Amino acid sequence: MKSYNNLYFDIISLKNLILAYQKARKGKTKRNYVREFEENLAYNLKVLHDELKNQTYKPEPLKTFILRDPKTRRISKSAFRDRIVHHALCNIIEPLFDKTFIYDSCANRKGKGTLFALNRFNIFQRRVTHNLSKEAFCLKADVKHYFQEVDRDVLLSIIKRKIKCKKTLCLIELILNNFSDIKGMPLGNLTSQFFANVYLNELDQFVKHKLKVKYYIRYVDDFIILHKSNLKLGEWKDEICNFLKERLNLEIHPDKSKIISLSKGVDFVGFRIFYHFKILRKRNIRKILYKLKQIKRNKITEDKFEESFNGWYAYAIWANSYNVMKLLLDNIQQTS
Repeated sequence: MKSYNNLYFDIISLKNLILAYQKARKGKTKRNYVREFEENLAYNLKVLHDELKNQTYKPEPLKTFILRDPKTRRISKSAFRDRIVHHALCNIIEPLFDKTFIYDSCANRKGKGTLFALNRFNIFQRRVTHNLSKEAFCLKADVKHYFQEVDRDVLLSIIKRKIKCKKTLCLIELILNNFSDIKGMPLGNLTSQFFANVYLNELDQFVKHKLKVKYYIRYVDDFIILHKSNLKLGEWKDEICNFLKERLNLEIHPDKSKIISLSKGVDFVGFRIFYHFKILRKRNIRKILYKLKQIKRNKITEDKFEESFNGWYAYAIWANSYNVMKLLLDNIQQTS
Protein backbone atom coordinates (compact mmCIF):
# COMPACT_ATOMS: atom_id res chain seq x y z
CA MET A 1 0.00 0.00 0.00
CA LYS A 2 1.35 3.40 -0.98
CA SER A 3 1.84 5.78 1.97
CA TYR A 4 1.95 9.56 2.07
CA ASN A 5 4.16 12.06 3.92
CA ASN A 6 4.15 15.87 4.03
CA LEU A 7 0.42 16.36 3.45
CA TYR A 8 -0.07 18.97 6.14
CA PHE A 9 1.12 21.98 4.13
CA ASP A 10 -1.41 21.18 1.39
CA ILE A 11 -4.21 20.77 3.95
CA ILE A 12 -3.62 24.10 5.71
CA SER A 13 -2.72 26.22 2.66
CA LEU A 14 -4.87 29.33 2.28
CA LYS A 15 -5.89 28.15 -1.19
CA ASN A 16 -7.26 24.91 0.26
CA LEU A 17 -8.89 26.68 3.21
CA ILE A 18 -10.71 29.03 0.82
CA LEU A 19 -11.98 26.04 -1.19
CA ALA A 20 -12.99 24.32 2.07
CA TYR A 21 -14.85 27.46 3.20
CA GLN A 22 -16.76 27.56 -0.10
CA LYS A 23 -17.81 23.94 0.33
CA ALA A 24 -18.77 24.42 3.99
CA ARG A 25 -21.06 27.39 3.19
CA LYS A 26 -22.82 25.68 0.28
CA GLY A 27 -26.56 25.64 0.91
CA LYS A 28 -26.11 27.53 4.20
CA THR A 29 -25.44 31.10 3.07
CA LYS A 30 -28.45 32.46 4.99
CA ARG A 31 -27.41 30.96 8.32
CA ASN A 32 -26.32 33.47 10.97
CA TYR A 33 -23.11 31.61 11.82
CA VAL A 34 -22.03 31.77 8.16
CA ARG A 35 -22.82 35.48 7.93
CA GLU A 36 -20.89 36.16 11.13
CA PHE A 37 -17.84 34.34 9.80
CA GLU A 38 -18.08 36.23 6.51
CA GLU A 39 -18.18 39.66 8.17
CA ASN A 40 -14.40 39.34 8.64
CA LEU A 41 -13.78 36.56 6.16
CA ALA A 42 -10.14 37.25 5.26
CA TYR A 43 -9.20 37.77 8.91
CA ASN A 44 -11.03 34.65 10.12
CA LEU A 45 -9.44 32.45 7.47
CA LYS A 46 -6.00 33.89 8.26
CA VAL A 47 -6.47 33.21 11.99
CA LEU A 48 -7.57 29.65 11.23
CA HIS A 49 -4.56 29.19 8.92
CA ASP A 50 -2.17 30.50 11.59
CA GLU A 51 -3.63 28.22 14.28
CA LEU A 52 -3.25 25.20 12.01
CA LYS A 53 0.25 26.26 10.97
CA ASN A 54 1.38 26.70 14.58
CA GLN A 55 -0.57 23.61 15.68
CA THR A 56 -2.50 25.63 18.25
CA TYR A 57 -5.84 24.84 16.59
CA LYS A 58 -8.45 23.34 18.90
CA PRO A 59 -11.96 22.44 17.70
CA GLU A 60 -14.90 23.88 19.62
CA PRO A 61 -17.11 21.47 21.59
CA LEU A 62 -19.78 19.80 19.48
CA LYS A 63 -23.37 20.96 19.84
CA THR A 64 -25.54 17.88 20.23
CA PHE A 65 -29.28 17.72 19.64
CA ILE A 66 -31.94 15.12 18.98
CA LEU A 67 -33.47 15.04 15.50
CA ARG A 68 -36.79 13.33 14.86
CA ASP A 69 -37.63 13.01 11.16
CA PRO A 70 -39.48 10.80 12.34
CA LYS A 71 -36.67 8.38 13.28
CA THR A 72 -34.86 9.62 16.39
CA ARG A 73 -31.18 10.37 15.84
CA ARG A 74 -28.54 12.06 17.95
CA ILE A 75 -26.79 14.67 15.80
CA SER A 76 -23.55 16.37 16.84
CA LYS A 77 -22.85 19.63 15.04
CA SER A 78 -19.42 21.20 14.64
CA ALA A 79 -18.81 24.95 14.64
CA PHE A 80 -18.59 26.49 11.17
CA ARG A 81 -14.84 27.13 11.37
CA ASP A 82 -14.31 23.47 12.34
CA ARG A 83 -16.37 22.36 9.35
CA ILE A 84 -13.96 24.33 7.17
CA VAL A 85 -11.11 22.30 8.67
CA HIS A 86 -13.02 19.07 8.00
CA HIS A 87 -13.44 20.01 4.34
CA ALA A 88 -9.80 21.08 4.11
CA LEU A 89 -8.69 17.70 5.47
CA CYS A 90 -11.01 15.70 3.21
CA ASN A 91 -10.05 17.75 0.13
CA ILE A 92 -6.53 16.36 0.41
CA ILE A 93 -6.79 12.90 1.96
CA GLU A 94 -10.10 11.63 0.56
CA PRO A 95 -8.75 11.14 -3.00
CA LEU A 96 -5.83 9.13 -1.58
CA PHE A 97 -8.17 6.67 0.13
CA ASP A 98 -10.93 6.71 -2.49
CA LYS A 99 -8.71 5.03 -5.09
CA THR A 100 -8.39 2.05 -2.71
CA PHE A 101 -12.16 1.66 -2.22
CA ILE A 102 -14.06 -1.02 -4.13
CA TYR A 103 -16.28 0.04 -7.03
CA ASP A 104 -19.47 -0.95 -5.20
CA SER A 105 -18.90 1.09 -2.05
CA CYS A 106 -21.66 3.54 -2.87
CA ALA A 107 -22.16 6.10 -0.08
CA ASN A 108 -20.59 9.56 0.23
CA ARG A 109 -18.45 9.27 -2.89
CA LYS A 110 -18.36 11.35 -6.07
CA GLY A 111 -20.39 9.79 -8.84
CA LYS A 112 -21.99 7.26 -6.47
CA GLY A 113 -25.06 7.38 -4.18
CA THR A 114 -28.40 5.66 -3.66
CA LEU A 115 -29.39 5.54 -7.34
CA PHE A 116 -25.99 4.14 -8.27
CA ALA A 117 -26.47 1.42 -5.61
CA LEU A 118 -29.97 0.73 -6.90
CA ASN A 119 -28.72 0.36 -10.47
CA ARG A 120 -25.93 -2.01 -9.37
CA PHE A 121 -28.48 -4.10 -7.46
CA ASN A 122 -30.64 -4.38 -10.59
CA ILE A 123 -27.63 -5.47 -12.67
CA PHE A 124 -26.52 -8.06 -10.09
CA GLN A 125 -30.07 -9.35 -9.64
CA ARG A 126 -30.41 -10.02 -13.37
CA ARG A 127 -27.02 -11.75 -13.52
CA VAL A 128 -27.51 -14.04 -10.52
CA THR A 129 -31.07 -15.03 -11.62
CA HIS A 130 -30.13 -15.48 -15.30
CA ASN A 131 -32.26 -12.50 -16.34
CA LEU A 132 -34.93 -13.14 -13.66
CA SER A 133 -35.60 -16.68 -14.88
CA LYS A 134 -34.23 -18.58 -11.84
CA GLU A 135 -34.42 -18.33 -8.08
CA ALA A 136 -31.58 -16.69 -6.16
CA PHE A 137 -31.05 -15.29 -2.67
CA CYS A 138 -29.80 -12.21 -0.89
CA LEU A 139 -27.95 -11.72 2.36
CA LYS A 140 -29.23 -8.34 3.56
CA ALA A 141 -27.37 -7.03 6.61
CA ASP A 142 -26.43 -3.92 8.48
CA VAL A 143 -23.89 -3.17 11.18
CA LYS A 144 -25.41 -2.72 14.63
CA HIS A 145 -25.16 0.88 15.93
CA TYR A 146 -22.35 1.50 13.48
CA PHE A 147 -21.35 5.12 14.15
CA GLN A 148 -21.65 4.59 17.90
CA GLU A 149 -19.47 1.47 17.87
CA VAL A 150 -16.51 2.49 15.67
CA ASP A 151 -13.29 1.84 17.58
CA ARG A 152 -11.27 5.04 17.07
CA ASP A 153 -7.98 3.32 17.91
CA VAL A 154 -8.59 0.71 15.23
CA LEU A 155 -9.61 3.45 12.80
CA LEU A 156 -6.39 5.38 13.48
CA SER A 157 -4.31 2.24 12.95
CA ILE A 158 -5.97 1.81 9.54
CA ILE A 159 -5.33 5.45 8.63
CA LYS A 160 -1.69 5.22 9.74
CA ARG A 161 -1.03 2.45 7.24
CA LYS A 162 -1.51 5.02 4.49
CA ILE A 163 -0.71 8.39 6.09
CA LYS A 164 2.74 8.86 7.63
CA CYS A 165 2.58 12.65 7.99
CA LYS A 166 2.68 13.22 11.78
CA LYS A 167 1.04 16.65 11.71
CA THR A 168 -1.83 15.35 9.59
CA LEU A 169 -2.30 12.42 11.98
CA CYS A 170 -2.37 14.83 14.94
CA LEU A 171 -5.12 16.84 13.22
CA ILE A 172 -7.13 13.68 12.53
CA GLU A 173 -6.82 12.64 16.18
CA LEU A 174 -7.99 16.10 17.29
CA ILE A 175 -11.10 15.77 15.15
CA LEU A 176 -11.84 12.16 16.15
CA ASN A 177 -11.38 12.82 19.86
CA ASN A 178 -13.54 15.94 19.87
CA PHE A 179 -16.41 13.68 20.91
CA SER A 180 -17.48 13.01 24.48
CA ASP A 181 -18.24 9.31 24.01
CA ILE A 182 -15.51 6.75 24.75
CA LYS A 183 -15.89 5.26 21.27
CA GLY A 184 -17.72 6.01 18.05
CA MET A 185 -18.00 9.00 15.75
CA PRO A 186 -20.56 11.83 15.76
CA LEU A 187 -23.41 11.72 13.28
CA GLY A 188 -23.35 15.00 11.38
CA ASN A 189 -19.65 15.49 10.65
CA LEU A 190 -18.30 15.35 7.09
CA THR A 191 -15.22 13.58 8.45
CA SER A 192 -17.42 10.92 10.09
CA GLN A 193 -18.96 10.07 6.72
CA PHE A 194 -15.53 9.78 5.14
CA PHE A 195 -13.99 7.78 8.00
CA ALA A 196 -17.02 5.47 7.94
CA ASN A 197 -15.95 4.39 4.45
CA VAL A 198 -12.30 4.05 5.49
CA TYR A 199 -13.28 1.79 8.40
CA LEU A 200 -15.63 -0.50 6.48
CA ASN A 201 -13.30 -0.64 3.48
CA GLU A 202 -11.61 -3.33 5.59
CA LEU A 203 -14.82 -5.36 5.36
CA ASP A 204 -15.14 -4.63 1.61
CA GLN A 205 -11.63 -5.91 0.94
CA PHE A 206 -12.26 -9.04 3.03
CA VAL A 207 -15.51 -9.81 1.21
CA LYS A 208 -14.15 -9.19 -2.29
CA HIS A 209 -10.63 -10.60 -2.00
CA LYS A 210 -10.76 -13.18 0.81
CA LEU A 211 -14.27 -14.56 0.33
CA LYS A 212 -14.17 -13.86 -3.43
CA VAL A 213 -17.76 -12.59 -3.42
CA LYS A 214 -18.91 -11.46 -6.85
CA TYR A 215 -22.19 -9.65 -6.14
CA TYR A 216 -21.66 -7.38 -3.13
CA ILE A 217 -22.79 -3.77 -2.55
CA ARG A 218 -22.32 -1.59 0.52
CA TYR A 219 -24.08 1.68 1.34
CA VAL A 220 -22.69 3.12 4.63
CA ASP A 221 -23.38 0.29 7.12
CA ASP A 222 -25.93 -1.57 4.98
CA PHE A 223 -24.65 -4.26 2.67
CA ILE A 224 -26.08 -6.97 0.44
CA ILE A 225 -24.68 -10.10 -1.17
CA LEU A 226 -26.49 -11.95 -3.96
CA HIS A 227 -25.92 -15.63 -4.74
CA LYS A 228 -27.81 -18.61 -6.17
CA SER A 229 -27.23 -20.64 -2.97
CA ASN A 230 -28.71 -19.65 0.38
CA LEU A 231 -26.36 -22.15 2.07
CA LYS A 232 -23.33 -20.34 0.65
CA LEU A 233 -24.73 -17.04 1.88
CA GLY A 234 -25.08 -18.58 5.35
CA GLU A 235 -21.40 -19.58 5.32
CA TRP A 236 -20.35 -16.09 4.22
CA LYS A 237 -22.55 -14.51 6.88
CA ASP A 238 -20.75 -16.49 9.61
CA GLU A 239 -17.33 -15.52 8.23
CA ILE A 240 -18.32 -11.86 8.00
CA CYS A 241 -19.61 -11.90 11.59
CA ASN A 242 -16.28 -13.30 12.79
CA PHE A 243 -14.27 -10.78 10.75
CA LEU A 244 -16.27 -7.80 12.04
CA LYS A 245 -15.95 -8.94 15.65
CA GLU A 246 -12.25 -9.84 15.56
CA ARG A 247 -10.90 -7.06 13.32
CA LEU A 248 -13.26 -4.11 13.73
CA ASN A 249 -15.04 -4.70 17.07
CA LEU A 250 -18.41 -4.61 15.33
CA GLU A 251 -21.36 -6.94 14.90
CA ILE A 252 -24.18 -7.18 12.40
CA HIS A 253 -27.68 -6.38 13.60
CA PRO A 254 -29.37 -9.71 14.51
CA ASP A 255 -32.89 -8.47 13.68
CA LYS A 256 -32.02 -6.64 10.46
CA SER A 257 -29.70 -9.22 8.93
CA LYS A 258 -31.24 -12.15 7.11
CA ILE A 259 -31.10 -14.33 4.00
CA ILE A 260 -34.16 -13.99 1.79
CA SER A 261 -35.33 -15.06 -1.66
CA LEU A 262 -34.97 -12.26 -4.21
CA SER A 263 -38.46 -13.03 -5.49
CA LYS A 264 -39.93 -11.94 -2.14
CA GLY A 265 -38.42 -8.47 -2.38
CA VAL A 266 -35.36 -6.93 -0.74
CA ASP A 267 -35.23 -3.71 1.32
CA PHE A 268 -32.26 -1.66 0.13
CA VAL A 269 -31.41 2.08 -0.11
CA GLY A 270 -34.98 3.10 0.71
CA PHE A 271 -36.80 0.82 -1.74
CA ARG A 272 -38.34 -2.63 -1.57
CA ILE A 273 -37.03 -4.23 -4.74
CA PHE A 274 -38.88 -7.05 -6.50
CA TYR A 275 -38.06 -8.77 -9.80
CA HIS A 276 -40.12 -6.48 -12.03
CA PHE A 277 -40.85 -3.42 -9.91
CA LYS A 278 -39.81 -1.51 -6.79
CA ILE A 279 -41.80 0.44 -4.23
CA LEU A 280 -40.89 3.01 -1.61
CA ARG A 281 -40.30 1.67 1.87
CA LYS A 282 -42.96 2.73 4.37
CA ARG A 283 -40.30 4.46 6.46
CA ASN A 284 -39.49 6.85 3.61
CA ILE A 285 -43.16 7.65 3.08
CA ARG A 286 -43.58 8.32 6.81
CA LYS A 287 -40.56 10.62 6.70
CA ILE A 288 -42.05 13.01 4.13
CA LEU A 289 -45.50 12.80 5.78
CA TYR A 290 -43.83 13.85 9.04
CA LYS A 291 -42.32 16.88 7.28
CA LEU A 292 -45.75 17.71 5.87
CA LYS A 293 -47.25 17.64 9.38
CA GLN A 294 -44.49 19.95 10.59
CA ILE A 295 -45.27 22.58 7.97
CA LYS A 296 -48.99 22.36 8.76
CA ARG A 297 -48.13 23.04 12.42
CA ASN A 298 -45.76 25.90 11.45
CA LYS A 299 -42.78 24.03 12.93
CA ILE A 300 -40.72 24.36 9.73
CA THR A 301 -40.77 27.00 6.99
CA GLU A 302 -42.07 26.45 3.48
CA ASP A 303 -38.54 26.93 2.15
CA LYS A 304 -37.21 24.22 4.45
CA PHE A 305 -39.99 21.83 3.45
CA GLU A 306 -39.46 22.58 -0.25
CA GLU A 307 -35.74 21.82 0.12
CA SER A 308 -36.49 18.50 1.85
CA PHE A 309 -39.26 17.56 -0.57
CA ASN A 310 -37.26 18.28 -3.73
CA GLY A 311 -34.46 16.01 -2.55
CA TRP A 312 -36.93 13.31 -1.54
CA TYR A 313 -38.94 13.57 -4.77
CA ALA A 314 -35.87 13.26 -7.04
CA TYR A 315 -35.17 9.99 -5.25
CA ALA A 316 -38.75 8.73 -4.87
CA ILE A 317 -39.70 8.98 -8.57
CA TRP A 318 -37.54 5.90 -9.23
CA ALA A 319 -40.14 3.78 -7.43
CA ASN A 320 -43.26 2.30 -9.02
CA SER A 321 -45.48 4.18 -6.55
CA TYR A 322 -47.80 6.34 -8.68
CA ASN A 323 -50.74 6.30 -6.25
CA VAL A 324 -48.59 7.20 -3.25
CA MET A 325 -46.90 10.06 -5.14
CA LYS A 326 -50.24 11.41 -6.37
CA LEU A 327 -51.69 11.35 -2.84
CA LEU A 328 -48.65 13.19 -1.46
CA LEU A 329 -48.73 15.85 -4.18
CA ASP A 330 -52.46 16.40 -3.58
CA ASN A 331 -51.78 16.85 0.15
CA ILE A 332 -49.00 19.35 -0.54
CA GLN A 333 -51.19 21.37 -2.90
CA GLN A 334 -53.88 21.57 -0.20
CA THR A 335 -51.29 22.83 2.29
CA SER A 336 -49.89 25.57 0.03
